[in-house]
Amino acid sequence: MFKRLLGVSLLFGMAATAPPALAASCGDREAMTEKLASGYSERLTAGGLQKGRTEATVIEVWASDETGTFTVLVTHANGISCVVATGSSFFHLPEKAPDTGTPS
Repeated sequence: MFKRLLGVSLLFGMAATAPPALAASCGDREAMTEKLASGYSERLTAGGLQKGRTEATVIEVWASDETGTFTVLVTHANGISCVVATGSSFFHLPEKAPDTGTPS
């Protein structure tokens, strides 16, 4: 019984202290964006500032009209970017023309 309890405690303890899986997809922003541009023909298409509790980060959407791929990066103030999403079949929404109304 003691061995089982110890084993379960160790298992949950290791799981709780393990680094997140996304940490493996983080790196220097300049190197990551160069790879997105040269390897996937992606370019910065959208972005914005996200204010968190501890720090502000920049959310960037990189996409390619050629390949249809896209990547979402979160960039921290220290210059480290992390990939939070990737995918295919990227599309742009056309801008809606302003409604001119009905002439009176």
